[in-house]
Amino acid sequence: MQNKTIDSLKKLGLSTYEAMVYLSLTYMISGTATEISSNSQVPRTKIYDVLKSLGAKGFIEIERGRPLKYNVVSPTDVFRLYKQKIIDELEETEMELNYSYESQLSKIPAPIWLIHGSDRIIKKELEIISRTKKTLSFRMGFLFNQEAEILKEKFEKLIKKGIEINILATEYCYVDNKKIDVFDSFSDTGVTIFKADIPFVKLIVRDSVEMMHIFSKFSGENKNVLSSSAIGVWNQYEEIAKNYDERFFTALKKR
Repeated sequence: MQNKTIDSLKKLGLSTYEAMVYLSLTYMISGTATEISSNSQVPRTKIYDVLKSLGAKGFIEIERGRPLKYNVVSPTDVFRLYKQKIIDELEETEMELNYSYESQLSKIPAPIWLIHGSDRIIKKELEIISRTKKTLSFRMGFLFNQEAEILKEKFEKLIKKGIEINILATEYCYVDNKKIDVFDSFSDTGVTIFKADIPFVKLIVRDSVEMMHIFSKFSGENKNVLSSSAIGVWNQYEEIAKNYDERFFTALKKR
C-alpha cells in the first residue's frame, strides 16, 4: 500500500525521498528533521534538502525555532491544489494540440470520412463539440445508450463559455431494445430544444464549418435502432456544413 501511495505522490512531481517524507509526516503530523529522517528512513544527509523542497512545493509548513519543526499540510488541501493544477495543464495542452490538429486538417484533401461503431462515433462527436467556438446544432432522431449523459456534461461546459446550443429532437427512440427519452434528456440543460418529427438519423454541425451525419439500421414495430450498424459521415467541407446549418436554423425559426 505504501509503495502505491509513494508512486501516486511521485505523479504529483515529488521525488522518491520527498514522497517518503510526506507519507511519514501524515502519520507524525509534526516533527524535527532528525525525527522525520528516522521515521521516513531518508538519510540525514538528504533530509534538509528534501524538507526545504517540500516546503517550497506546499506540502509542509516550516515552523521557526530551535530546532526547526516541520508540520504536514492536509492531504485534502494539497491534492485540491495539485488536481486543479493538473487539470489546468491538461486543458492547456489539449488546446495547443487541437490547434495543431485543426490547422493540419484543413490541408487534407477531400475531407470526408466514414466512422463505424457507436463508441467511435460518440468519440468523434465529442471532438467536434470541443472545437465549437460559437454555435452547435443537433438534429437528434435517436441516441445511443449512455450518450445523453456524456453529451450533457459537454453541453454544460459550452454553455459556461457562452456558446449557443440548439437541438431539434424526437420525443423518444428505441436503441438495442431499450427506450430512450431523447427530448427529456436535454430539456433541463439550458440548451434551446424543440420536439421534432425526425427520422432515424442524427446530425451535428458546429460553427457552420464542420458536421457529421449518423445513420443506423433499425427493425421491428418500434423501429429499434441497431447501434452495431451505425455509421457516421464526418464532413469538413465548409460549404456543405454551412448549407445544412442554414436549413437547420430555418427549421428552428418555424418553431
